[in-house]
Amino acid sequence: MNSNTLFTPIKVGDLKLPNRMIMAPLTRRRAAEGNMPTDLMAEYYRQRASAGLIISEATPISPQAIGYNNLPGIFTQAQLESWKKVTAAVHSNGGRIFMQLWHVGRISHSLFQQGHVLPIAPSAISAGEVITTPEGSKKMEIPRALETGEIAGIVEDYRKASANAKEAGFDGVEIHGANAYLIDQFLHQSSNHRTDEYGGSIENRARFALYIVKAVCDIWSSQRVGIRLSPSNTRNGMDDPDPAGLFGYLIGQLNSFNLAYLHLVEPMMPLDNYPHMIHEVARHFRPLWNGPLITAGNYNYEKGQAVIMEGIADMVAFGRLFIANPDLPERFARQLPLNIPDTDTFYYGGEKGYIDYPKRESVND
Repeated sequence: MNSNTLFTPIKVGDLKLPNRMIMAPLTRRRAAEGNMPTDLMAEYYRQRASAGLIISEATPISPQAIGYNNLPGIFTQAQLESWKKVTAAVHSNGGRIFMQLWHVGRISHSLFQQGHVLPIAPSAISAGEVITTPEGSKKMEIPRALETGEIAGIVEDYRKASANAKEAGFDGVEIHGANAYLIDQFLHQSSNHRTDEYGGSIENRARFALYIVKAVCDIWSSQRVGIRLSPSNTRNGMDDPDPAGLFGYLIGQLNSFNLAYLHLVEPMMPLDNYPHMIHEVARHFRPLWNGPLITAGNYNYEKGQAVIMEGIADMVAFGRLFIANPDLPERFARQLPLNIPDTDTFYYGGEKGYIDYPKRESVND
């Protein structure tokens, strides 16, 4: 046990965070036409600026990277300018915010793609589920496998999006390598059947992720770059026979970049049919990682305190609790009751369930 708690300041890269309560990246789908951030989004993030660090909702790096309705992008100058309102709002309220960079890969549909072409992926393997499109619910399509020569272009999209995020005033970026999206698809054997230098061995399947990290660190100091991974995710057809070996290798390679943090997601689905998967992700990989570690996965106050005090992680990401409680750190500190999240408004709507959750009025104890 150690003396750190959720309320202990921590240095992450070259930033000093006032607490260890991280606002998890949360897709809310409130962007305007043209994948434009809005004033409503600026207020939403401003309200939650007391988090040690805000990680923005996952943000597509290119038109090809889109797989859901009403997402804010970071691939046009107009989007960049609109994001400036968000970062300014967070900073004016004393907060810090990283942008999460996102490419969905095969978790998309031709209806989202320019020219209605097929989504891309490491291999032509469907995720096997349904997706909500502009024309309603559709079965996932078989994606088009990327040609080897196209991969550099995808990496360049990450580099450009990183530069745009910097110009938009973000304090750093998080690379979304989790939850069955493009980087994760390259990592897992179930979704990557390639025979070139990006497929086959663990080293080859990790190459795409490391290529992206290097490109992003060419734009940002590595001290302002994080990455999110989900070694035990099984949704959307994800599986690998050796997740410990795969992610152990990747994390070992990531150590050489001196990143701001590693963000690990605990299993979000039962693993009864996946006995080879890792049940306690942060506990397993903590000894392999040399820097600050964020853990995410349905934490409450008690579980968050315990994982920090035991030294399993350095910070805890809260999702639903930050949705419903914009002043979550104060509520935790003063042991105040929590608002209950309205799940019906997580991904749709305007102000309701977005910026109308009440803050607890401060009172003298």
